[in-house]
Amino acid sequence: MSSAHSPAVPPASNFIRSIIDADLASGKHNSIVTRFPPEPNGYLHVGHAKSICLNFGLAQDYRGTCNLRFDDTNPEKESEEYALSIQEDVRWLGFQWEGEVHWASDYFEQLYQFAIELINKGLAYVEDLSPEEMRTYRGTLTQPGKNSPSRDRSVAENLDLFARMRNGEFADGAKVLRAKIDMASPNMNMRDPAIYRIRRAHHIRTGDKWCIYPMYDYTHCISDALEGITHSICTLEFEDHRPLYDWVLDNISIACHPRQYEFSRLELQYTLTSKRKLLQLVNEKHVSGWDDPRMPTISGMRRRGYTAEGIREFSRRIGVSKSGNNVDMAIMEGAIREDLEARAPRVTAIINPLRVSITNFDGALTREAGFHPNHPEFGSRVVPFSSELLIETDDFAEVPPAGWKRLTPGGEVRLRHSYVMRCDEAIKDAEGRVIELRCSIDHATLGKNPEGRKVKGVIHYLSCAHALPAEIRLYDRLFTVAEPDADREVDFCQFLNPQSLTVVQGWVEAAVQHAAPETRYQFERLGYFVTDRRDHQPGAKLVFNRTVTLKDSWTKEQS
Repeated sequence: MSSAHSPAVPPASNFIRSIIDADLASGKHNSIVTRFPPEPNGYLHVGHAKSICLNFGLAQDYRGTCNLRFDDTNPEKESEEYALSIQEDVRWLGFQWEGEVHWASDYFEQLYQFAIELINKGLAYVEDLSPEEMRTYRGTLTQPGKNSPSRDRSVAENLDLFARMRNGEFADGAKVLRAKIDMASPNMNMRDPAIYRIRRAHHIRTGDKWCIYPMYDYTHCISDALEGITHSICTLEFEDHRPLYDWVLDNISIACHPRQYEFSRLELQYTLTSKRKLLQLVNEKHVSGWDDPRMPTISGMRRRGYTAEGIREFSRRIGVSKSGNNVDMAIMEGAIREDLEARAPRVTAIINPLRVSITNFDGALTREAGFHPNHPEFGSRVVPFSSELLIETDDFAEVPPAGWKRLTPGGEVRLRHSYVMRCDEAIKDAEGRVIELRCSIDHATLGKNPEGRKVKGVIHYLSCAHALPAEIRLYDRLFTVAEPDADREVDFCQFLNPQSLTVVQGWVEAAVQHAAPETRYQFERLGYFVTDRRDHQPGAKLVFNRTVTLKDSWTKEQS
């Protein structure tokens, strides 16, 4: 198991690392084995990214191994598409699992035999009650459950019925196999939980071989044991399931008994981390798909332009604990912004163009400009200048506010990499909107300051003759509130941000014309952008997605 990049800073201590340190020091384990066990029923999201970084990162730091294991016990909702996307996401984040991919279905026969062992020990029985009756018998949080009439069946009868379940003699839902534990347990998970159900569904790997499938709680602990997992790390909602995890392993003939440890799941503000709700967004066409750049999926974040390094740094910053992990989106964006600041070449783009005519310049001029002020190894490109330019509409104000340092009627600014320019006249249309500026340049200021006066503002521009058209997609928060699903009585879709995507026709400099998909840039003064990995066609159709603004403007707007 390896990572494509070593961490830039030492890993932060947390309670799981303390447990591992103690286990290694005591000799309980000579090395550690972790696993990442997703169900292939959707695309991975930012919460999974945290788990990936944790499980694979621990194995990396302690020179152990980490397995990728698919929990494929729910065939109706699982697909090969999801399984392949999960593998791609793990690799893209910079990790590689140990050996071949593992699947819970690899163990179906062994799981069946362990169930027979439980029946033979009088610790499992076939249930005839309907799901509704089982719920009634189960009791409540304050009242104990009561034993099912099926609970006292003989071992021989249970073995016969379980074999007939496997052979397809009963209808779906007609019977289940239950563990015989304690119907009066204060832990509802221990009140004779179902461990097998009848489900006639085509499985992505075993086809129609099985019509009974093991339940997650039963499958997961045995899969961990069969793989020799030392530390089975999951999120806090499984804390109450841990006694069942231990009960199963304590009552079957298996040498390895992994231990389960829980940490708080990630809740990222202004988005969702529920696969069911993310699938709803996809199915109801609120987004263009699982990899829509507004989605908190790993594939969506990748398409947005987030870097694997930035996501790993975000995971490091938020840490691992048992306390609540409700994280401001600004922390994620800050980690991405810092990573891109060092790695993204800087170029010029115009998103909201205003035409400028230079009245005292004729011909063409080229200047050379570096791609990054702190990284000369990034190289440079040619920046053309001509008598017809484009600037950002927002860089001109007829009536400037206090502290304005950009262009005004009669005012001067420096054009980036070029001359000092003065605005002499603003041309308006019939409705009074400024549609063109007529300006003049100071020919003595190419690459140097004017004599006798200070010019404070600097704006960027493109030469009209050399600018290339580009589709520019301005992405913003998917929701208008920090916790869109906080109230279960309210449809979270009503909080969708209508301004989460704005598509504009912009202009870019020629240096980006042949950029491959997933090439990242800083558009100077505008933000960080990436060429879209689906729709961008180098040299033909240029499509850029805004990854993140240069500063955290959202917090200011909301305050």
